[in-house]
Amino acid sequence: MDIFYGTGVAMVTPFHADGQIDYNGLRNLIEHLIDGGVEYLVSLGTTGESATLSEAERKQVWAFTAEVVNKRVGLVAGIGGNNTHEVVEQIKSFDTEGYDAILSASPHYNKPTQEGIYQHYRAIAQNTKLPIILYNVPSRTGSTISAETTVRLAKEFKNIIGIKEASGNFDLFNQLMRDKPEDFLFISGDDPVTLSMMALGGVGAISVIGNALPRQLSDMVRLLLNNDYKGAHEAHFNLIEFTRLMFAEGSPAGVKTALKQLGICGDTVRLPLVQVSEKTADAIAVELKKLAPVAVKA
Repeated sequence: MDIFYGTGVAMVTPFHADGQIDYNGLRNLIEHLIDGGVEYLVSLGTTGESATLSEAERKQVWAFTAEVVNKRVGLVAGIGGNNTHEVVEQIKSFDTEGYDAILSASPHYNKPTQEGIYQHYRAIAQNTKLPIILYNVPSRTGSTISAETTVRLAKEFKNIIGIKEASGNFDLFNQLMRDKPEDFLFISGDDPVTLSMMALGGVGAISVIGNALPRQLSDMVRLLLNNDYKGAHEAHFNLIEFTRLMFAEGSPAGVKTALKQLGICGDTVRLPLVQVSEKTADAIAVELKKLAPVAVKA
């Protein structure tokens, strides 16, 4: 699982102004990320606005992405939901060609018990040969995968290889890092605290800001993997304000604004999301000119 050591990017899904998927923009984004030196890409995680795509659109995006990537970097598909049977059926019908793993967020809205979360992932693990990365994001799902449940899953299912952690709960992180199997991957899913999480032993990040600044982010992650904390601190501090702006009015609206300013794709999002305000867009432009002055389009 060496490809998951380093920087993954939870890719946005570019849309035309009329809301249709912009495949040329998606191609531009993929090339931008590969050129930026990331280790792997995540197609249709929550950052990809997967909740607003139809089943047909999701299949088209996955197939197109695999074709363009062409095994040049690792590739992960985001497949999750709060109907376990439906998630399992999606996974059974998923064309795995070109994909290295599945990222699956814990069930949203239902607020299952820890036993319910365990049984949900048990069903997934028993119905795919692909490696599975758990995704703990309580701010979106309304429930938390406890450290105990994560460790239980990690020990019982060999194809559950890691977790994208975005709970912000360092008590949970400490317990998880103490008790998990040695080869189980602890991955940051929260850009503002990637440095802190990797200091605990994390192997990298699945990032939002990396859509816009893959080189800057992947350089920081490599510094951390090489235990160069002085260099990583400088890179982290340089990214703080940009990172804050990416989430100031919701994700992925912020990073889509940055991508538009970089000339990679448009900033259209699908309702119920809306584009960021002019004030925030102007602030993003200021930060981008500091961090990627050559790339910013006039």
